[in-house]
Amino acid sequence: MTDTSSDDATEAERVTDDATDPASVTGPGTDHESLDPTEAALGARGLTKRFGELTAVGGVDLAVPEGELRAIIGPNGAGKTTFFNVLTNALEPTAGAVYLHGEEITGTPQYARPHDGLVRSFQSNQLFTEQTVHENVRIVAQTAEQGAFSLDLLGRGRDLATERAHEVLELTELDDLAEETAKNLSHGDQRRLGIAMALATDPSVLLLDEPTSGLGAVETETTADLIEDIQSELGLTLLLIEHDMNIVLSRSDRITVLHRGEVLTTGTPEEIRNDDAVQEAYLGERDEEGSL
Repeated sequence: MTDTSSDDATEAERVTDDATDPASVTGPGTDHESLDPTEAALGARGLTKRFGELTAVGGVDLAVPEGELRAIIGPNGAGKTTFFNVLTNALEPTAGAVYLHGEEITGTPQYARPHDGLVRSFQSNQLFTEQTVHENVRIVAQTAEQGAFSLDLLGRGRDLATERAHEVLELTELDDLAEETAKNLSHGDQRRLGIAMALATDPSVLLLDEPTSGLGAVETETTADLIEDIQSELGLTLLLIEHDMNIVLSRSDRITVLHRGEVLTTGTPEEIRNDDAVQEAYLGERDEEGSL
């Protein structure tokens, strides 16, 4: 598992030093959630992470309904990745609570979150690079089943994991590359494999951290189409950190804007697009017709 503490501390410094005071860029409101966090598929109440005197995430409330595709946006240093790390308990929160399908999971260790249904996509540096694409997915699927098949005397766990791997590779359109070694994949296909490995655990809530980062225009659109299709077909609740605003505005059901570790506002893509404060702080100036 990658050590995130250094990156998160750096992000906290940006949050403290580089961002504008939220009071000067107030949007239409920060309390646009339609649900109480305890009633949502994924919720957070007062979620906070401090590194000494630096506050990377400051009292964030979140309530993502079942089946929603929610984007998390904000400038570098806004606290987005740290927020994901606290949600998954890669970092222990300083204060606040996390809820999954109404159950508080704040104290649940990171390794147990996938068993509860909360999964974060694998990054390229977390792949089993010397193994085939199929083996990467099968290993994760079998690990997810190890509680039920800890003895696995008849190999039933491996059989189920192999079946699950075939399903996931077909779903993510990687079946033609099943026997390719992971290290030989293109960057785009490695990102797709990371999503496939996450899906192998059969999540109900999936977190994706910049899944199109480093991709070209065509691969970005293909990956965005894939994510949208998977979310729709499986009925997943999906939380997405993404810098490509075309993707965010065209694919999200709702968008939460983080600023200096706090929620600036939450709304539909149209509400966010037309929010003057968000326009100025994150999305750039309006064109002559008043749109991005």
